[in-house]
Amino acid sequence: MKIPRRYWRNLDWPLILAVLALTAIGLVVVYSASYSQLVAAGLSPWHHVQTQLVAFGLGLVAAIIIVSIDYRAWARWSKLIYIATMALLSGVLLIGQAVFGSQRWVRIGPLSLQPSELAKIALVLVLAKAFEKEEHTQSLKGVAKALVMVLIPMALILKQPDLGTAAIFIGLFFTMWYVGHGKTKHIVIAGLSLVVVSIAVVIVSLKGWVSVIKPYQLTRILVFLDPYSDPSGAGWNIIQSIIAVGSGGFLGKGMLNGTQSSLHFLPANHTDFVFSVIAEEFGFLGSVVVLALYVVVIWRGLHIAAVAKDNYGTLLAAGATGIFFFHLIINVGMTLGFMPITGLPLLFITAGGSIMLTSLIAVAIILNVGLRRNKIMF
Repeated sequence: MKIPRRYWRNLDWPLILAVLALTAIGLVVVYSASYSQLVAAGLSPWHHVQTQLVAFGLGLVAAIIIVSIDYRAWARWSKLIYIATMALLSGVLLIGQAVFGSQRWVRIGPLSLQPSELAKIALVLVLAKAFEKEEHTQSLKGVAKALVMVLIPMALILKQPDLGTAAIFIGLFFTMWYVGHGKTKHIVIAGLSLVVVSIAVVIVSLKGWVSVIKPYQLTRILVFLDPYSDPSGAGWNIIQSIIAVGSGGFLGKGMLNGTQSSLHFLPANHTDFVFSVIAEEFGFLGSVVVLALYVVVIWRGLHIAAVAKDNYGTLLAAGATGIFFFHLIINVGMTLGFMPITGLPLLFITAGGSIMLTSLIAVAIILNVGLRRNKIMF
């Protein structure tokens, strides 16, 4: 079927080009960060790059399918998608693969899938439907119903455990509540209540009264406040990350020349701390370029949300954009020592198939809303 020219006029090329640039940079950085480790293990230095390319290909197919379907149709499927995702999250706890003490993956044939990543998309879909009508964002019943839909996947994800992804869910809830015209007073009160509850949870965990937070998560919070209290233990990751960022200077040490990465001082250098590798090997300039590309993604996402033809489209685009915003803030903040270590990936750059797939689906949602800001017939 021939696609009308109006389709291409509404396609957001700055967003697409920014995503392609970030993906290309990610392939280069992942290759450089994992090179010495893979070679030492007798594996091909292209191993993670090949995995990323396969994930990108699958994500691209998924994105094309999503863009071709009018986003209004998703309103009918949102509950089904949400329920299916919750079933996957429950399955992780029963039959999931445990890696480094976390049980987050399920194997489907040759593929290893992380359902918590897909849960972000499912949450955006159901919250967009829940907050589509303004009265739902301003009534206690409507907000409480939406909050329950957030707390269910959060509880399942915290059991894995994955505190970073759970934090994303809270951010998405408040973002979409606000965009859905929730009353500012109610949002502020809820936010302050969340802060008070979070502090109380940390205190009772510290006192040992109730074990709400796992010991290693509590340690990460305390070490974040003073990494040098345990420089060779819990504070090691933050300290090495800050050293890597600072040692890059303005132009960086060059590809494959990052000492923190190649000498294995920096852990998880192709996943959690990939931004530290960017700063060390490509310097301040390279870091600014990467951050600027993310700003373009977020800017275009917010623009599309602003010009969407209906409230549902606005909420979808804002929620999908929120995924990029919160990942960026938490991951970069973590590598710079401004936030506790959570293991949250840097989208399009961190090595990981599920992460790449989810990122491209989120982009497709934003593009879909932008394409149909005026009525398009296929």
